Amino acid sequence: MDNIKKILGILWIGVALVSAYLSIVVLGIPKVFSHSVEDKVFGIIILFVLTPIIVGGFAIFGYYCLKGEYDNPE
Repeated sequence: MDNIKKILGILWIGVALVSAYLSIVVLGIPKVFSHSVEDKVFGIIILFVLTPIIVGGFAIFGYYCLKGEYDNPE
C-alpha cells in the first residue's frame, strides 16, 4: 500500500504541473491582456492568488506522498 501512495505522489505532482499550465496559460494571461477591466481583475486574481494556492497544495501533497509521510508506522 505504501508503494501505491508513492506512485500517487507522482500523480499529484503531475496534477500540480498541469493545473499550473492551465491556470497560467489558459486562464490567467489571456484575461490579464484583455480590454475589459473585469477580465483583468479576474486574471490577476487567478495568477497571483489562486494559482499559488492550488499548485502549491497539490505539489506539497505529492512531495509528502513521495517522502513517505503518510506511511503507516509499524
